[in-house]
Amino acid sequence: MDEEEFKVMNADRFPGAFPDIAQTWATLQTQLSLTPIRSEQDYQKMVRVANELSDHLNGNEEDPLADLFAIVTDLIESWEANHVTIPKAEPREVLRHLLETHGLKQKDLIGIASPTVVSDILAGRRAISKKVAKALAVRFHTDVSAFL
Repeated sequence: MDEEEFKVMNADRFPGAFPDIAQTWATLQTQLSLTPIRSEQDYQKMVRVANELSDHLNGNEEDPLADLFAIVTDLIESWEANHVTIPKAEPREVLRHLLETHGLKQKDLIGIASPTVVSDILAGRRAISKKVAKALAVRFHTDVSAFL
């Protein structure tokens, strides 16, 4: 099969020639290294990218970067399903573990609870409410029972 036949055969799958796609991909990679997660370091990098995208999107699903956010979170979820384990511990210790694992600080949970509330939870001065537990379960893609 010659190059022209290959282009015709794949015209509906790949707009443009592969060299064009490769060049575009290389340009994207210089701005955002989007790769499969193969290590804890890759995982931490993708979590940072997801957090930055989430901050940028601020719930706007119409933003052109919403699909990129979905791809990055799919990569993260796939890695977590095979590599991140949630300890059998008190809910506050589970939260502490997840914050550390995801490279997050208390302020990063501002949409779920104030830093003061998170601090009180981690210090054992306050229990995790059902509302906060549900939001944490969504944020960390885990079962709500881990926080109750």
